[in-house]
Amino acid sequence: MAIYPQIQSRAGAYHPAALRLPALRYVGPNWYATVMGTAIVASAGVALPGDIAALRVACTVVWALSAVLLAVVLVARAGHWLLHRDQARAHLLDPAVAPFYGCLSMALLAVGGATMVVGRDVIGHGAAVAVDAVLFVIGTVIGLATAVVIPYLMVVRHRPAPGTASPVWLLPLVAPMVSAALGPLLVPELPAGQWQEALLLACYAMFGLSLLATLVVLPLVFARLVHHGPLPLALTPTLFLVLGPLGQSTTAVNQLADVAPGAVGAPYASAFAAFAVLYGVPVMGFALLWLALAGAMVVRAARGGMTFTMTWWGFTFPVGTCVTGAAGLARHTGLTAFTWLAVALYVFLVVAWSVAAARTLRGLVGGALLAAPRAPLPVTARAT
Repeated sequence: MAIYPQIQSRAGAYHPAALRLPALRYVGPNWYATVMGTAIVASAGVALPGDIAALRVACTVVWALSAVLLAVVLVARAGHWLLHRDQARAHLLDPAVAPFYGCLSMALLAVGGATMVVGRDVIGHGAAVAVDAVLFVIGTVIGLATAVVIPYLMVVRHRPAPGTASPVWLLPLVAPMVSAALGPLLVPELPAGQWQEALLLACYAMFGLSLLATLVVLPLVFARLVHHGPLPLALTPTLFLVLGPLGQSTTAVNQLADVAPGAVGAPYASAFAAFAVLYGVPVMGFALLWLALAGAMVVRAARGGMTFTMTWWGFTFPVGTCVTGAAGLARHTGLTAFTWLAVALYVFLVVAWSVAAARTLRGLVGGALLAAPRAPLPVTARAT
């Protein structure tokens, strides 16, 4: 008996079904989280105050790894859509999986941003600008489209039941905020005048778009927790996703304030600098509150038997945005407390990334992460 069934073509020849690469069938959009979580380790490391040569070298290695991961996941996802379109459509129509399409945008943007701040040491400034510009444009377009399409599908096709709100719903909405935070890297590279001002204000517009959308969804998430209790064990790490828009918005206002003086007039540039602190400090305070709450829920879930799932990557990118946010506040306030906060969060980020990466590699080698789910759990929570 053949290991794989045979498929007859119109010409009468037989081809093994193995050509459909069954390992790609369950490679969902959540795999882009591995790229995001890796790239932010590099970007956040160089954002820390001070210039430690060993840390920069390590960040360069991690940046290179994130670029390779992006290429691998893009190819795997392309194969998934080409060879397993039925499953790809099922993912898009699954309210538990569809929001992860926002991760594609953020993966492109994260690698592009890391290329600008880390990769330029390897490939040169000009090449880094070119790579970042391409990834920024593509990632931003995809992010803006996802921010519309996924909520549309949730209303028209998904129709989630009451009490099923999840932090995962934030993923397509936070993608434009990532563009707002990383767009300032390209502002100085544009011609002075209208071009720089246009990109600066476009980033502010995406900041507002993402922030207001987050303020709509976050109360739904908290209401679900209050009225229906803790999330299932496998999904508990997704509570860390709430840190994403908080840390990324703080990063965005600080990054935008850094480049505003060269793009807009003095009155507005000064206002942007003041806004960075007036907005960033309270939001960082709320981020720390949520970090404590989410951490307590994770400890509770761990005691209840929580095992590794792909949702553990939620411990990486959102925390990394808080690192860059705290580092930005340290620059604009001069407070050493924010520097130490950034360092402490970065240590947590590195540990979380190391654990998630090791367990993911183990799951890949063992085949558990690419196997069909054995329980009625979304692919986003595949356990090993």
